[in-house]
Amino acid sequence: MEPFASAPAAPASSVGLVSHLLSTILLHSDGVAIQRAIEFLPRHRTDALSVSIGDAWREVRSWALAPVLRVAIVVCLVMSLMLLVEVVSMAVVSLAIKILRRRPESRYCWEPINAGDDPESGNLAFPMVLVQIPMYNEREVYKLSIGAACTLSWPSDRIIIQILDDSTDPTVKGLVEIECRHWASKGINIHYEVRNNRKGYKAGALKLGMEHSYAKECEFVAIFDSDFQPEANFLKKTIPFLVHNPRIALVQTRWQFVNFSDCLMTRIQKMTLDYHFKVEQEVGSSTFAFFGFNGTAGVWRISAINEVGGWKDRTTVEDMDLAVRATLKGWKLLYVGDVKVKSELPSTFKAYRRQQHRWTCGAAHLFRKMGIEILKAKEVSIWKKFHLTYSFFFVRKIVAHLVTFFLYCVVIPTSVLVPEVTIPAWGVVYIPSTITILNATRNPSSLHLMPFWILFENVMAMHRMKATIIGLLEAGTFDEWIVTDKLGDTLQDKIRIPLLEQASTSLRDRLNFPELGFAAFLFLCACYNLAYDQNYYYVYIYVQAVAFLVVGCGYVGTFITNP
Repeated sequence: MEPFASAPAAPASSVGLVSHLLSTILLHSDGVAIQRAIEFLPRHRTDALSVSIGDAWREVRSWALAPVLRVAIVVCLVMSLMLLVEVVSMAVVSLAIKILRRRPESRYCWEPINAGDDPESGNLAFPMVLVQIPMYNEREVYKLSIGAACTLSWPSDRIIIQILDDSTDPTVKGLVEIECRHWASKGINIHYEVRNNRKGYKAGALKLGMEHSYAKECEFVAIFDSDFQPEANFLKKTIPFLVHNPRIALVQTRWQFVNFSDCLMTRIQKMTLDYHFKVEQEVGSSTFAFFGFNGTAGVWRISAINEVGGWKDRTTVEDMDLAVRATLKGWKLLYVGDVKVKSELPSTFKAYRRQQHRWTCGAAHLFRKMGIEILKAKEVSIWKKFHLTYSFFFVRKIVAHLVTFFLYCVVIPTSVLVPEVTIPAWGVVYIPSTITILNATRNPSSLHLMPFWILFENVMAMHRMKATIIGLLEAGTFDEWIVTDKLGDTLQDKIRIPLLEQASTSLRDRLNFPELGFAAFLFLCACYNLAYDQNYYYVYIYVQAVAFLVVGCGYVGTFITNP
């Protein structure tokens, strides 16, 4: 046996370390012993440093991180329960509507409009209708929307088409003007209105459009965004509800998507919007006669618009703003799901992200603006006030976006780094599973896409959470209004890469750095969880990290090649 092997075991303390080295050197004075003693010192210091760092991390984790994480878990679980109750209640009402067949025609008077037996009355039985189409540099889709509006089945002397052009591109303005002249030559009563500024954005354009003398002659106004194509019988199916029910202010119809099969992202959007229309809009219309106007594919009673103060540009969701104000004045809103209007989904990720930022931020900002006003309203019941403030705004527009991101993308991954805390299985598994199943029941043809829907919605939750906070705090880009890019006919003429969006040659345009950074965080958490084998969270975290990575690298949406 070598001499150094018989030395006493090294103690852990610094004083014991020095004593041990001295005794070793004194007892074994040969060169080998001294050399080994010298080599022992840095090795022992390294081991001691590792132990010290580990102890420090455990102390910080136990006394600082664990309490904060426990509070975050409780808050997230409470929000999850709130969201679960809301989703379940809507599912129950939606099922009852389906079973009892509570169609709009069974709840409200609806009779077709005709000229009657008196031939001298001509078309006077038909009310005057204004059709507004706001535009902004929509080079590819303007022909479709104008053509559809000009071919609506309604007496030509009882309908006025109004094109509100805010375009900054002279070429686009010229093309739209030519299209308007084409239809005017066919006897269509069409007016082309151009603004020299974008004050108030869409709300400003709609408000200015209502100030023209010919618009004041109309009783109802139908609004279509530039990519919407109503069927010829649209007015004949919707106007009777307004004519025969004087307290209905709005008839909202359903969107139908012409490009939902372009890529995986558009299919996921269709699933989300189908749930919005089939459940949220239908339930709100059937219970409290309220829902958020979608800004297009709807017909308003002009007297109701004027009574509540007209269009306002104080938020980026002028449509929702008008719907809330009308409801507070006692007007009813009606959703008619059987009437569908063709439209286009944003098929590039950046366009979709901007759209979601505007919708989410605007709703949160409107809640900040009107929360107190809703509670003080005197013309609505306390139950409708509760529905507006709690269900519609707080749970769906605030809580839903916050809990989706913080619980599933922050709290659960972080919890694997702090083993002192645990999350109940009902909060991690049962609640999200129930919500997903209830959503899937309204999209039976898309069951195979539910995993992709979950992962992509969690990625988008990061942007929606940010937009929600910006709207509540009136920070940053809370009042930014960016038109959602639509591709129109280019989808038919140019090469597409389905499911994926080809990366740009510019590094900055190609990569989405927030998603990439979050993907790195999730990979770290998943690896830590796998290494210490605490639970099986790493399975979910790894998959979610891949989703963030794919989006971060720009591989979502469609890509349109240059001509």
